[in-house]
Amino acid sequence: MKLDQSTLADIDSLLADTDELLSMRYPGERDVRQPVHTVYVPGHLSTPALPREWGEQALECVEANGGMVQLAERVIIASRKEALAPDSQTMPNLHQVAREAEMLAEAVTRKLATEPIEDLRMDFEDGFGNRGDETEDGCVREAARNGIAGLAEAGAPAFFGIRFKCLEADTRARGLCTLDVYLAEVIAAHGSYPKELVLTLPKVSTVDQVSAMVLACRALEAEHGLAEGTITFEVQVETPQLILGADGTVPLAPVLDAGAGRITSLHYGTYDYSASMGVAAAYQAMDHPVADFAKNQMMLAVAGTGVHLSDGSTNIMPLGEPEEIQRAWSLHAGLVRRHLKRGIYQGWDMHPHQLPTRFLATFRFYREGAERAATRLRNYVFQEDSGVLDEPATARALARYLGRGLSCGAHTEEFVTDRTKMSIATLNHIAATGAAE
Repeated sequence: MKLDQSTLADIDSLLADTDELLSMRYPGERDVRQPVHTVYVPGHLSTPALPREWGEQALECVEANGGMVQLAERVIIASRKEALAPDSQTMPNLHQVAREAEMLAEAVTRKLATEPIEDLRMDFEDGFGNRGDETEDGCVREAARNGIAGLAEAGAPAFFGIRFKCLEADTRARGLCTLDVYLAEVIAAHGSYPKELVLTLPKVSTVDQVSAMVLACRALEAEHGLAEGTITFEVQVETPQLILGADGTVPLAPVLDAGAGRITSLHYGTYDYSASMGVAAAYQAMDHPVADFAKNQMMLAVAGTGVHLSDGSTNIMPLGEPEEIQRAWSLHAGLVRRHLKRGIYQGWDMHPHQLPTRFLATFRFYREGAERAATRLRNYVFQEDSGVLDEPATARALARYLGRGLSCGAHTEEFVTDRTKMSIATLNHIAATGAAE
């Protein structure tokens, strides 16, 4: 080696801050499941059996409107047409579509019967409104008890929690009171702080509001004898001020720093953000250009940090006449597929009838590329001859793609291990490091 030890020491010293930044600020993906959706329900409507009831309503609606296989066919054909050139005259192979639709419909029907909601958020903000302190306190306590009771129900969600009112002056005291009451009741009912609990801080517009939330978390941890850092939270990006600050900077990155490791996810708020940008109500949507700009900034901010990212919702519900229901399902499935293709693996659902297309579009996304992903990953790990020369970063992406499909139920463990010739532990290791064990 030509460089002497003194030079190497100088280089290490020069890059010490960089090493610390990369290690602390960009640790990579967390080994934590990300739900494919968050379901928002007004806080006064909580019941322990709510997820199961939503699953049953979803299946009933599908059955009354042509059945799951027919809906699966529509989703498959739409996604196949999307993959073709705009002027292509190629028609989908209807026999292949029918067979795929049967298998997809079976998987989604099973999902709606066993885990219809992956992440349930009882809403004490816009979905609840102002009902007076006594009423809100009572509903908050009931939601807390129902959340814990729901963990023992069939079809229990993997995650549950609340969205409380924001930290702007008019709602700050009420929001923090709701948080305080809810946590006290949850901990009393559960006996400890549940690992499944998720808290959502809405309408964040400044870094200081996140710092204030961290202060509240520390105070609540002290009150309940919890270890430092136990209470974590999501941040909803619903205001332009979080995308471009008054000083011309992008506050999203400082927001993550102000969160002191407690921020688990950024969620895009479709309608508040669009309205704040002056977009007319008829054109406020997840796929509007202002939405894409904001979400691109959010993706950049969370890249490599381990913080998850979620898209928002559509307010076009599958309700009304059969034609209206079918149009809403087509729109919803297309929007779900759109954010998945763009690298956003979570979104919001607001009604039981949105669950079928959430899972049909999601499962189809993970199934359609699974064989190719497994083959590429297998070729990379076992150094088999291939027409594609993949690198560690791509291997991580392939493993994460298969792992996400597995965690939501699009794949079985048997499918993944059979196609990759690897154990799930090896797959997880590659997803984290890009290298086989």
